[in-house]
Amino acid sequence: MIRISKTAAALVGIVTLALATPAVAHHSFAMFDQTRIDTKRGATVAEFRFTNPHSFVVVNVNEGGAVTRYALECSSVNMMSKVGWKFNTLKTGDKVDIAFYPLRNGKPGGMLKTIKVADGRTLSGW
Repeated sequence: MIRISKTAAALVGIVTLALATPAVAHHSFAMFDQTRIDTKRGATVAEFRFTNPHSFVVVNVNEGGAVTRYALECSSVNMMSKVGWKFNTLKTGDKVDIAFYPLRNGKPGGMLKTIKVADGRTLSGW
């Protein structure tokens, strides 16, 4: 049987925790205000990135004569595929209605909750 000193065991534990911290930070949703849901109707798709680890929908919204670009984070390709998404679900220029958890810092963007696509379906972003 191999014996490990308490010091060596403690060192292994500290290194393990230090390496795990970036993974926990990457999967944090703290940047999104999940107490609010913002909606935008008639947004225009500017870009759709169906990629891992997270997909993105970028839309332009006409707000009082000025166009604001929103970047909306979504889930992984695998998770989105399970609820009906495909690489060609959205095309540049498509009109969509979106609901999302906004960024806490007030910048235009957030975590996509739902999107009503051109064919009338409503899909979940997470």
